[in-house]
Amino acid sequence: MEGSTKQKSPSPIAWVLSQAGPHRGQYVLSVALAIAGVAFSVAPYFVVIGIVRGLMEGQKDPAYYLSRSAVIALLWLARVLCHAFSTATSHRATFAVLGEIRKRCTDKLSRMPLGAVLEQSSGALKNTLIERIDSIETTLAHIVPEFTANLLIPVVITVYIFTIDWRMGLASLATVPLGMAFYIWMMAGSMKFYQKTIDNTKALNDTAVEYISGIQVIKVFGKTKSSYERFVRDAHAAADAFIGWMRASIIPFTFAMVVMPATMVSVLPVGGLLVKGGTLSSRDFITVIILSVGLITPLITLMSYSDDVRTMGTIFGEVRSILEAPEMQRPVSGPVPAENSLVLKDVCFTYKDKEVLHDISLTVPEGSFIALVGPSGSGKSTIARLIASLWDAGSGSVTLGGTDIREIPQEAYADKIAYVSQDNYLFNMTVRENIRLGRAGATDAEVEEAARQSGCHNFIMGLENGYDTLVGSSGGHLSGGERQRISIARAMLKAAPIVILDEATAYTDPENEAVIQRSVSRLTRGKTLIVIAHRLSTITDADCIYVINDGRIEDSGTHEALLSHHGLYEKMWNAHMEVKDHA
Repeated sequence: MEGSTKQKSPSPIAWVLSQAGPHRGQYVLSVALAIAGVAFSVAPYFVVIGIVRGLMEGQKDPAYYLSRSAVIALLWLARVLCHAFSTATSHRATFAVLGEIRKRCTDKLSRMPLGAVLEQSSGALKNTLIERIDSIETTLAHIVPEFTANLLIPVVITVYIFTIDWRMGLASLATVPLGMAFYIWMMAGSMKFYQKTIDNTKALNDTAVEYISGIQVIKVFGKTKSSYERFVRDAHAAADAFIGWMRASIIPFTFAMVVMPATMVSVLPVGGLLVKGGTLSSRDFITVIILSVGLITPLITLMSYSDDVRTMGTIFGEVRSILEAPEMQRPVSGPVPAENSLVLKDVCFTYKDKEVLHDISLTVPEGSFIALVGPSGSGKSTIARLIASLWDAGSGSVTLGGTDIREIPQEAYADKIAYVSQDNYLFNMTVRENIRLGRAGATDAEVEEAARQSGCHNFIMGLENGYDTLVGSSGGHLSGGERQRISIARAMLKAAPIVILDEATAYTDPENEAVIQRSVSRLTRGKTLIVIAHRLSTITDADCIYVINDGRIEDSGTHEALLSHHGLYEKMWNAHMEVKDHA
């Protein structure tokens, strides 16, 4: 019963056409023009039939032949125009559709749980969002109109030949079974070869992204040779996969391309015997010969799309894996609590089949200063991301003002949270625009005030173009501490009632950290502040400190209370003070 109710996945062509949306009309027009173009390319053969019959009947008037030659020229011109307009129409629609698919994919990533996105390598995602989506262009812009047209015309011609003489109809199709046999031979095992090229190309993309992103570490530690050797090895593996695929396909593909369109091999001897036996007229024989020649071009065009047809399923499958991935369920609209207290109750969270948080329960009153501390990998950042609604709890609940955050619209909840992580990402825009991402429409004066309050105005003014300085890809033109301070300014500009700082001062020096702490205290007055800190001296005045260890809350209380418990927090504090004394 379960199998009978399971929805069947649509075919690749059906799926990709479903993405056409408002552009379907353009594709219908493109197919119609393509059919007309192929028809105009076949029509001259019927004119040639008339010319040949004229010769056989002794027609000697030059005007007879000149007029028919002019018709052939006009038909050829019509064919070129139809093909040009069909291609232009399909490409115009296709590039619009590809842009929409790519936008839908990026929108989808923002609605997916963070863990589901992080599980995929950046190289694989880049490959899908760029190369794979670009690969759909062949299907939409070429296969849909041209494959359809070139498939329809041979069918029409073959049916017409059957109306002339059924025996000649069978003769015109005699090479098709053998050609299909070679085609099936080519297809056998092709998915194995194609999957290998996909896997090796993904590995190459991952290595390339890793090599470029880690070039500084590679140079510093003298790993240039070994890292480059890995890149070369993966490049050779990708190339070898394609070469192996082509080598395995070349013989059957060549035979299929040669045999299937070779209609004359069977038409000429069969027709000759029938004419000799008096059961087929010479005029009909010549007509069939000319029409059979007209079958060759459409058949060759059909065969040329074999690779594209063969790989459609894999290409569309990768794109669909993003578009159809499970996403965080949030209502489009709904009430938003006015109160900003947060409560985590019996929260468990599983990442990659391993439970990393176990029955976490904590309360963050509105306007309070809460800190999360613990060893590296204890689950502090995971808790912060659950509060920020970047992930969904596996069990238990996270509530805002008594309402489960899964019942609050995503955008409305995002407006409540200003989140600064330890991995600060800046876009390749100006410093001013990176800060303004915190609140669209903020004035230059408001941007600069947020920078001053966050302690980064002075260093920004020391940059080449001040606030109009491009920060480079991922903020690469700035130091880690500078990127962090700009990220904090961006969060402060947002003016959200809840601020989460996930080790946001990890890369700042003590002097700048003091500036940031003062500005954070000033800017978060009256707001809810949640801080994950590796420097315990920055959270000693927190209203409550939760000690997280191995995915559980081991202890909680104020700084003084935790020290009196003589537990993990005291050990961490003593280690912190020892490092600080030696600094």
